[in-house]
Amino acid sequence: MKQDTYEVEIKCLLGERENADRLRKKMKMADPGLEELGSHRQLNHYFEGNGDFKKTAEAIPNAENRQAFLDLATKAKTFSLRTRDADGKILLVLKAAVDDTTSANGTARREVEVPVNVPLGTLDKALLDAGFSYQAKWSRERNEYTFKGINVTIDKNAGYGYLAEFEAIETDLAKLDEAKAKLRTLMAELGVEELGAARLERMFAYYNTHWPEYYGTEKVFNIA
Repeated sequence: MKQDTYEVEIKCLLGERENADRLRKKMKMADPGLEELGSHRQLNHYFEGNGDFKKTAEAIPNAENRQAFLDLATKAKTFSLRTRDADGKILLVLKAAVDDTTSANGTARREVEVPVNVPLGTLDKALLDAGFSYQAKWSRERNEYTFKGINVTIDKNAGYGYLAEFEAIETDLAKLDEAKAKLRTLMAELGVEELGAARLERMFAYYNTHWPEYYGTEKVFNIA
Protein backbone atom coordinates (compact mmCIF):
# COMPACT_ATOMS: atom_id res chain seq x y z
CA MET A 1 0.00 0.00 0.00
CA LYS A 2 1.28 3.44 -0.89
CA GLN A 3 2.13 5.75 2.00
CA ASP A 4 -0.04 8.84 2.34
CA THR A 5 1.68 12.03 1.22
CA TYR A 6 0.76 15.63 1.96
CA GLU A 7 1.33 18.61 -0.30
CA VAL A 8 2.52 21.66 1.65
CA GLU A 9 2.35 24.68 -0.63
CA ILE A 10 2.61 28.44 -0.26
CA LYS A 11 1.88 30.84 -3.11
CA CYS A 12 3.43 34.18 -4.00
CA LEU A 13 1.83 36.58 -6.47
CA LEU A 14 4.52 37.98 -8.76
CA GLY A 15 2.29 39.74 -11.25
CA GLU A 16 4.70 41.03 -13.91
CA ARG A 17 7.22 39.02 -15.91
CA GLU A 18 10.06 41.18 -14.55
CA ASN A 19 9.28 39.94 -11.04
CA ALA A 20 9.31 36.32 -12.23
CA ASP A 21 12.69 36.86 -13.93
CA ARG A 22 14.04 38.51 -10.77
CA LEU A 23 12.97 35.51 -8.68
CA ARG A 24 14.72 33.10 -11.07
CA LYS A 25 17.95 35.10 -10.75
CA LYS A 26 17.73 35.15 -6.96
CA MET A 27 17.19 31.39 -6.84
CA LYS A 28 20.26 30.82 -9.02
CA MET A 29 22.37 33.08 -6.78
CA ALA A 30 21.11 31.47 -3.56
CA ASP A 31 21.43 27.87 -4.78
CA PRO A 32 24.24 26.95 -7.20
CA GLY A 33 22.61 23.52 -7.46
CA LEU A 34 19.31 24.94 -8.68
CA GLU A 35 17.80 22.47 -11.12
CA GLU A 36 15.33 23.47 -13.82
CA LEU A 37 13.03 20.51 -14.39
CA GLY A 38 11.32 21.80 -17.51
CA SER A 39 8.26 23.67 -18.63
CA HIS A 40 4.85 22.84 -20.02
CA ARG A 41 1.44 24.28 -20.76
CA GLN A 42 -1.62 23.26 -18.78
CA LEU A 43 -5.37 23.44 -19.09
CA ASN A 44 -7.02 22.89 -15.70
CA HIS A 45 -10.79 22.44 -15.49
CA TYR A 46 -12.28 22.73 -11.99
CA PHE A 47 -15.52 20.98 -11.02
CA GLU A 48 -17.99 21.38 -8.18
CA GLY A 49 -21.26 19.89 -6.94
CA ASN A 50 -22.53 16.70 -5.35
CA GLY A 51 -21.54 14.29 -8.08
CA ASP A 52 -20.93 10.55 -7.88
CA PHE A 53 -17.26 9.81 -7.16
CA LYS A 54 -17.74 6.10 -7.82
CA LYS A 55 -19.04 6.83 -11.30
CA THR A 56 -16.20 9.30 -11.86
CA ALA A 57 -13.64 6.68 -10.82
CA GLU A 58 -14.78 4.43 -13.66
CA ALA A 59 -12.72 6.65 -15.98
CA ILE A 60 -9.50 5.61 -14.16
CA PRO A 61 -7.97 2.56 -15.90
CA ASN A 62 -5.57 1.49 -13.12
CA ALA A 63 -7.23 -0.34 -10.20
CA GLU A 64 -4.75 0.92 -7.57
CA ASN A 65 -5.14 4.53 -8.74
CA ARG A 66 -8.91 4.11 -8.81
CA GLN A 67 -8.92 2.91 -5.19
CA ALA A 68 -6.62 5.74 -4.06
CA PHE A 69 -9.00 8.23 -5.68
CA LEU A 70 -12.03 6.71 -3.96
CA ASP A 71 -10.27 6.50 -0.59
CA LEU A 72 -9.50 10.21 -0.63
CA ALA A 73 -12.96 11.11 -1.95
CA THR A 74 -14.52 9.19 0.95
CA LYS A 75 -12.41 10.96 3.59
CA ALA A 76 -12.55 14.49 2.13
CA LYS A 77 -14.80 16.93 3.98
CA THR A 78 -14.11 19.48 1.25
CA PHE A 79 -12.50 18.71 -2.07
CA SER A 80 -11.09 20.27 -5.22
CA LEU A 81 -11.79 18.12 -8.28
CA ARG A 82 -10.02 18.89 -11.54
CA THR A 83 -9.15 17.55 -14.95
CA ARG A 84 -5.84 18.55 -16.50
CA ASP A 85 -4.14 18.54 -19.88
CA ALA A 86 -0.39 19.00 -19.36
CA ASP A 87 1.11 19.06 -22.86
CA GLY A 88 -1.17 16.24 -23.91
CA LYS A 89 -0.96 14.18 -20.69
CA ILE A 90 -4.51 13.89 -19.33
CA LEU A 91 -4.93 13.70 -15.55
CA LEU A 92 -7.74 13.45 -13.04
CA VAL A 93 -6.84 15.38 -9.87
CA LEU A 94 -8.47 15.36 -6.44
CA LYS A 95 -7.22 17.50 -3.54
CA ALA A 96 -8.46 17.60 0.05
CA ALA A 97 -7.34 20.05 2.76
CA VAL A 98 -5.76 18.64 5.93
CA ASP A 99 -5.44 21.96 7.77
CA ASP A 100 -7.80 24.90 8.28
CA THR A 101 -7.32 26.24 4.73
CA THR A 102 -9.35 25.35 1.65
CA SER A 103 -9.07 22.32 -0.60
CA ALA A 104 -8.80 24.58 -3.68
CA ASN A 105 -6.04 26.89 -2.42
CA GLY A 106 -4.86 25.38 0.86
CA THR A 107 -1.35 25.30 2.30
CA ALA A 108 -1.55 21.62 3.31
CA ARG A 109 -3.46 19.08 1.27
CA ARG A 110 -3.63 15.45 0.33
CA GLU A 111 -3.62 14.93 -3.40
CA VAL A 112 -4.38 12.12 -5.82
CA GLU A 113 -3.28 12.74 -9.40
CA VAL A 114 -3.89 9.89 -11.84
CA PRO A 115 -3.38 9.54 -15.60
CA VAL A 116 -6.43 8.82 -17.73
CA ASN A 117 -6.16 7.51 -21.29
CA VAL A 118 -8.89 9.62 -22.89
CA PRO A 119 -9.00 13.16 -24.35
CA LEU A 120 -9.67 16.02 -21.94
CA GLY A 121 -13.14 16.62 -23.35
CA THR A 122 -14.06 12.95 -22.84
CA LEU A 123 -12.87 13.03 -19.24
CA ASP A 124 -14.79 16.25 -18.63
CA LYS A 125 -17.94 14.63 -19.99
CA ALA A 126 -17.48 11.69 -17.59
CA LEU A 127 -17.46 14.11 -14.65
CA LEU A 128 -20.47 16.01 -15.99
CA ASP A 129 -22.34 12.73 -16.51
CA ALA A 130 -21.45 11.82 -12.90
CA GLY A 131 -23.32 14.90 -11.68
CA PHE A 132 -20.53 17.44 -11.28
CA SER A 133 -20.57 20.83 -13.01
CA TYR A 134 -17.90 23.22 -14.21
CA GLN A 135 -16.62 25.69 -11.64
CA ALA A 136 -14.08 27.31 -13.97
CA LYS A 137 -11.51 26.60 -16.66
CA TRP A 138 -7.92 27.75 -16.17
CA SER A 139 -4.91 27.97 -18.48
CA ARG A 140 -1.26 28.46 -17.58
CA GLU A 141 2.37 28.03 -18.59
CA ARG A 142 4.48 26.36 -15.89
CA ASN A 143 8.24 26.26 -15.21
CA GLU A 144 9.44 23.84 -12.52
CA TYR A 145 12.58 23.97 -10.36
CA THR A 146 14.22 22.19 -7.44
CA PHE A 147 15.53 24.81 -5.02
CA LYS A 148 17.35 23.83 -1.80
CA GLY A 149 15.44 20.58 -1.56
CA ILE A 150 11.96 21.96 -2.27
CA ASN A 151 9.88 22.28 -5.40
CA VAL A 152 9.28 25.72 -6.89
CA THR A 153 7.04 26.48 -9.84
CA ILE A 154 6.73 29.78 -11.64
CA ASP A 155 3.47 29.98 -13.54
CA LYS A 156 2.01 32.41 -16.00
CA ASN A 157 -1.72 32.17 -15.29
CA ALA A 158 -4.55 33.62 -17.28
CA GLY A 159 -6.16 36.22 -15.01
CA TYR A 160 -3.54 36.10 -12.24
CA GLY A 161 -0.38 36.89 -14.18
CA TYR A 162 2.83 35.36 -12.80
CA LEU A 163 2.55 33.28 -9.64
CA ALA A 164 5.19 31.28 -7.75
CA GLU A 165 4.41 28.19 -5.68
CA PHE A 166 6.82 26.83 -3.05
CA GLU A 167 6.09 23.21 -2.24
CA ALA A 168 7.30 20.46 0.05
CA ILE A 169 5.99 16.90 0.22
CA GLU A 170 5.56 15.31 3.67
CA THR A 171 4.49 11.87 4.86
CA ASP A 172 4.05 12.82 8.52
CA LEU A 173 1.06 14.95 9.52
CA ALA A 174 2.95 16.14 12.60
CA LYS A 175 5.58 17.81 10.40
CA LEU A 176 3.29 19.97 8.27
CA ASP A 177 3.80 23.13 10.33
CA GLU A 178 7.54 22.56 10.28
CA ALA A 179 7.42 22.26 6.49
CA LYS A 180 5.42 25.48 6.19
CA ALA A 181 7.99 27.28 8.36
CA LYS A 182 10.81 26.04 6.12
CA LEU A 183 9.04 27.28 3.01
CA ARG A 184 8.40 30.69 4.55
CA THR A 185 12.06 30.97 5.60
CA LEU A 186 13.22 30.27 2.04
CA MET A 187 10.69 32.74 0.65
CA ALA A 188 12.00 35.42 3.03
CA GLU A 189 15.53 34.65 1.89
CA LEU A 190 14.42 35.30 -1.68
CA GLY A 191 12.53 38.46 -0.74
CA VAL A 192 9.09 37.30 -1.86
CA GLU A 193 5.85 37.64 0.09
CA GLU A 194 3.21 35.03 0.75
CA LEU A 195 -0.09 35.58 -1.02
CA GLY A 196 -2.53 35.87 1.87
CA ALA A 197 -5.38 33.38 2.05
CA ALA A 198 -8.10 36.04 2.10
CA ARG A 199 -6.80 37.80 -1.00
CA LEU A 200 -6.24 34.49 -2.76
CA GLU A 201 -9.84 33.50 -2.09
CA ARG A 202 -11.07 36.84 -3.47
CA MET A 203 -9.00 36.32 -6.61
CA PHE A 204 -10.24 32.75 -6.94
CA ALA A 205 -13.88 33.80 -6.54
CA TYR A 206 -13.50 36.61 -9.08
CA TYR A 207 -11.90 34.33 -11.63
CA ASN A 208 -14.56 31.66 -11.14
CA THR A 209 -17.24 34.24 -11.95
CA HIS A 210 -15.44 35.75 -14.95
CA TRP A 211 -13.32 32.89 -16.28
CA PRO A 212 -14.68 32.94 -19.88
CA GLU A 213 -13.08 36.38 -20.25
CA TYR A 214 -9.63 35.08 -19.26
CA TYR A 215 -9.29 31.39 -20.12
CA GLY A 216 -6.67 30.91 -22.83
CA THR A 217 -5.83 34.63 -23.00
CA GLU A 218 -3.09 36.99 -21.80
CA LYS A 219 -5.56 39.11 -19.82
CA VAL A 220 -4.82 39.83 -16.14
CA PHE A 221 -6.91 41.37 -13.36
CA ASN A 222 -5.86 42.91 -10.04
CA ILE A 223 -7.86 42.13 -6.91
CA ALA A 224 -6.54 43.68 -3.69
